[in-house]
Amino acid sequence: MLLHTSARLAARRQEKSRKGAAPLSIEPEMIGKQTDRADGAPDVGNTHGGHGFRRYSRIVCVLIIASASVLGIYSLAKGYGAAMQYTAFAQTSANSAAAKSVAVFTPARASFLDAFKEYVGWQSTPVQPIAFNHKIHLQNNVECTSCHEGVTQGPDAGIPSVSFCMACHQAIAVDNPEIKKLTAYADKGQDVPWQRVYWFYPEKHVRFWHSPHISAGVRCDECHGDLSQQTVAVRSKDLNMNFCLNCHRAKGVSVDCTTCHY
Repeated sequence: MLLHTSARLAARRQEKSRKGAAPLSIEPEMIGKQTDRADGAPDVGNTHGGHGFRRYSRIVCVLIIASASVLGIYSLAKGYGAAMQYTAFAQTSANSAAAKSVAVFTPARASFLDAFKEYVGWQSTPVQPIAFNHKIHLQNNVECTSCHEGVTQGPDAGIPSVSFCMACHQAIAVDNPEIKKLTAYADKGQDVPWQRVYWFYPEKHVRFWHSPHISAGVRCDECHGDLSQQTVAVRSKDLNMNFCLNCHRAKGVSVDCTTCHY
């Protein structure tokens, strides 16, 4: 191959000489490069260029994926789809123990964390401002419906107002640290900001009413666990669709979708 290349170059030089042009100089390294390429060896420059292009392509792909992810997270945080923003428990009056939760439909979430929790169905354990002891109250024959007024008439289990609690605790366990917290709220004229223990995310479209369950003889512990063995209420049962359907079937109650969902 080297001989053929040299012969061609010599012929070209002779032709240039006949036409009066300057002789074509041939550098040995040029012959080597042409020979290498003729033999199928890769061009070093082209190889580096190919690697650079591939590297650039990877970077572009990563940037596109990252941008799409950021947009997806932002969309999730903004809350595409129906969502519901719950306010704190509001007391109907100073002498009423019925608490109502106000629900406002909005396409937004309060934060990205709230959006993520709803997306995966994660319910964190609430931290109560006062360590309310259910066990002691039940041992002293305080019934669930005594504090959770309205549970036999409507959908919600009401939360007692601070004045309702102070009716007893002006004289009972006044030196208890938790009762002192209660007294501090009463002195400020504020209700205790209790945190929900059980709830359904708006995307579930669940309409739950306590009163039909109470009328049907469903005990509180069937859904909320044995509170006589609990201090601060915890989510002891997973109130998912399987839980509810199994209970309805066992009691011969309708399992039609519209029974629980809107």
